Amino acid sequence: MFVDQAKIKIKAGDGGDGAVSFHREKYVAAGGPDGGDGGRGGDVVFQVDDNFSTLIDFRYKRKYVAERGQNGSARNCTGKSAPPLIVKVPRGTLVRDANTGRIMADMSTDEPKVLARGGQGGKGNVHFATSTRQIPKFAKPGYPGEEFEVTLELKLLADVGLVGFPNVGKSTLISVVSAAKPKIANYHFTTLTPVLGVVRTDEERSFVMADIPGLIEGAGDGVGLGHEFLRHVERCRLIVHVIDVSGIEGRDPKEDFDIINAELAKFNEELAERPQIVAANKADMATEEQIEDLRSFIEAKGLPFYCISAATTQGTKELVMKIAEVLETLPPIKEYEAEPIPQAELDEMLGVDKKFTIEVEDDVYYVEAPWIQPIMRTVDPDDYSSLQYFQRVLINSGIIAKLEEMGVKEGDTVSIEGFEFDFVY
Repeated sequence: MFVDQAKIKIKAGDGGDGAVSFHREKYVAAGGPDGGDGGRGGDVVFQVDDNFSTLIDFRYKRKYVAERGQNGSARNCTGKSAPPLIVKVPRGTLVRDANTGRIMADMSTDEPKVLARGGQGGKGNVHFATSTRQIPKFAKPGYPGEEFEVTLELKLLADVGLVGFPNVGKSTLISVVSAAKPKIANYHFTTLTPVLGVVRTDEERSFVMADIPGLIEGAGDGVGLGHEFLRHVERCRLIVHVIDVSGIEGRDPKEDFDIINAELAKFNEELAERPQIVAANKADMATEEQIEDLRSFIEAKGLPFYCISAATTQGTKELVMKIAEVLETLPPIKEYEAEPIPQAELDEMLGVDKKFTIEVEDDVYYVEAPWIQPIMRTVDPDDYSSLQYFQRVLINSGIIAKLEEMGVKEGDTVSIEGFEFDFVY
């Protein structure tokens, strides 16, 4: 069963809680606090696995939850961080936020992508000891991990997409130019799933061809099977439009050409601009007049025209060489860029109550602002743009202005909900 869409929930692990503990040792008086920090929760990481070709596994398991970090313990022992949860998907899977449609990742390369970050561990009571508060009896709980409902959409990675009406010979063509072995029979909708085949032109050159099934009039509006598979054409660098030039089934090949192109444009305007080669198939059953009539029609549109017979392999070699030649002039297969969280969505996380308090102890400025915790879960200290957003939040909320009013100096330590950094102008 070919499944190319699914919806799942992912939840990163919560951070472990910080410990409240005091050093106890014989002959050591007033040992002081020694509660360790909690461990970080596990991330949810998506990884490409070429052993998978569909998303059917996600129809049976719909919730993926990473482990929680361990709590801190005595003797300044930090809790163990939880391992990442690896979610394996087929190559070409597009991950979107189900609520906003935002692209979160395009799983087209071998690079793993962190989709939900585990929560930071809470601080142990050792961090809250000061000259005036020598026995802090509290610690910070761990931060919750990120949680999303996401949609998975498989868009096949192919250089060339074969499109055309059912029974025009697309499956036969891909079977004779590659090692793919699709089911071939003389009835409509024989091919029920996209078929990929690697076409080799020589020892060092090859390209991937995809047979896109089920396109008929109205496919762009969901008629037939076409609406299920049109998404797989979106990544193709080149379209090979296969037409039954013989008209043996009583259809007009010129009309078929216009109908399929209209459906591609209706689904995605970019597809109408995609480079295209026309392969007039079943030429062995067509008259010379039929072939030349179609040739004039296609060449008048400025498109390359190749007369072939996939069943007898007539003209298929010339077609393959032309495809390889055109592909060398085209950019790589389309990859989708991950989209940042919209400003409005991030601002919504702040809530309506933006109250905060600031206390100073031993030149450390402790900021208490519960509303900022959801934002801090999205902050990656290693990402410049993420830190820039965090800085804007502090400025817009008035926290920076209040710190300056209280006399904060460059280099002073600021602690916001357990997240510490050196203040800089």
